Amino acid sequence: MRRLEFYVDQWLSDEEFYELLKIARYLGREPGKGSRFVLDIDRVIKNGLDVDDVVSILNKYDVELEPEELEYLEDLLAKSRVRVVVKKYGDEFILEPQGYLGELIDDLKHALVYDRERKVFKIKPMYLFEVIDVLSKRGVKVENQTGLSPYLELPIKLKFLGTLRDYQQEALRAWALNKYRGVVALPTGSGKTVIAIAAMALVNVRTLIVAFTKEQMFQWAEQIRKFTHAPKNLIGFYYSEDKRIAPITITTYQSAYRHITKLSPYFSLLIVDEVHHLPADKFRFIATNSVAPMRMGLSATVVREDGRHKELFPLMGGVVYSKSPSELTAQGYLAPFRIITIKVDLKPDERKRYRELLSAYRSIVGYTSFEEVLRAAKMGDEMAIKAVKIHNELRQLVHNSQSKFGAVKRIVEEELKRGSKIIVFTQYVEQAHKLGEYLGANVITGEINEEVRRRRLQQFRKGLSRVLVVTTVGDEGLDIPDANVGVIVTGTGSRRQFIQRLGRLLRPAPGKEARLYEVVVRNTFEEIESRRRKQLLKTSFEEGSINPS
Repeated sequence: MRRLEFYVDQWLSDEEFYELLKIARYLGREPGKGSRFVLDIDRVIKNGLDVDDVVSILNKYDVELEPEELEYLEDLLAKSRVRVVVKKYGDEFILEPQGYLGELIDDLKHALVYDRERKVFKIKPMYLFEVIDVLSKRGVKVENQTGLSPYLELPIKLKFLGTLRDYQQEALRAWALNKYRGVVALPTGSGKTVIAIAAMALVNVRTLIVAFTKEQMFQWAEQIRKFTHAPKNLIGFYYSEDKRIAPITITTYQSAYRHITKLSPYFSLLIVDEVHHLPADKFRFIATNSVAPMRMGLSATVVREDGRHKELFPLMGGVVYSKSPSELTAQGYLAPFRIITIKVDLKPDERKRYRELLSAYRSIVGYTSFEEVLRAAKMGDEMAIKAVKIHNELRQLVHNSQSKFGAVKRIVEEELKRGSKIIVFTQYVEQAHKLGEYLGANVITGEINEEVRRRRLQQFRKGLSRVLVVTTVGDEGLDIPDANVGVIVTGTGSRRQFIQRLGRLLRPAPGKEARLYEVVVRNTFEEIESRRRKQLLKTSFEEGSINPS
């Protein structure tokens, strides 16, 4: 192959040198001649340049090609241009190269998997349009035979009918500047759903919304109808027996996990609510198998205890905007709040059993961390399995201490005198029903059917009942705008769950102060977890808003 060499005798700045490296390789400096280069066709192609671009760069440095050299360069570029065909086989996306891709795909290794047997590349679905776009910009002729398009417009121009607060405008702008990708992390009650609806109107493309619960799914539909002029037939639900793919389709995590390969081709924007659930092994399948290039995640508490929130960057685009409850409270967008710890003691028989269980647990594992014990149990270690069972019994004993019932009743009675509306949070269905009976309150658990659940929520909203006992179904998705008091009877000890429960109370109202009580058994792991959690919460809340006891 003929070599097209040239010299540049002027001194080159770093910027000028790197510009030349887009079209040539540096061979060294020769006395009396200057810097020696040779044109590199692979580099020209990788940078998406043509003959005119090469000539333009060379002219800057007083380098001229002879007519026959220009002709040779044109011919060489034409022959060297790589062509690829992108096809869809079942649920697979295949890239068939016709020519050597070489350096052209060096930075696309995260998106491609080479199939040696078929001599093709498998494209990971979430990167389909990125691969096509990058290769096209590099001068590769891409023949897209999938029939899919990155921008599927809505059949109407969606109009946003609301007014965004200043921080909501900032969040929307940050998302748009990040190529319409990223996670918005804002407290419950701050209007994350409204931001997402404004985003839908901004990009005006077919949208798949993934909600964590069925209740949230219906709330999304209500909010879309409230803040846009979308006709009813524009919105469809895809879950259980009700499966209709519409320009705006709302589904649940479970349904999306099972049907994402069927849903994926119809949408250009993926909105995932409660996005902190997405990195789980099961649910990340939704993001990795969606071809939607535009993505928005929403969460009040992105941080996961297992650290896997870091995976949200490749899956959704990372956190592009966040505000803490304290910041929004200071600006008047959320109700001011207090967190109050109420400590109780185990009953004598409970204390005796607690000591027996703790002694049995320590005799097996000593002071080995529970995470290590759990890992060993999962590997089949019989002693570790026994220790985990004792550990679970110990937690159940403390969580269900009879002392908590009396404390909760005193809090509820005092708050009812103030005219409060109270949510009582527990981890356990059985405890929820006992508390409901003890307090004379309605109960909502995941087992209660939708009609009963809706009726009890409506009674609470209207003030016909002023105390509501909920299990973990109340951590996410219940729309209870005017509750001002929460009582945590039992929880997981995680910071995220704690913030979510606080978030149920923070919607602002004139003269409102939110109060979240946590009932903790003294001299047990609950006291330790409470103290540790409060240390972590200092990064999110102002000091002074949390009772440090």
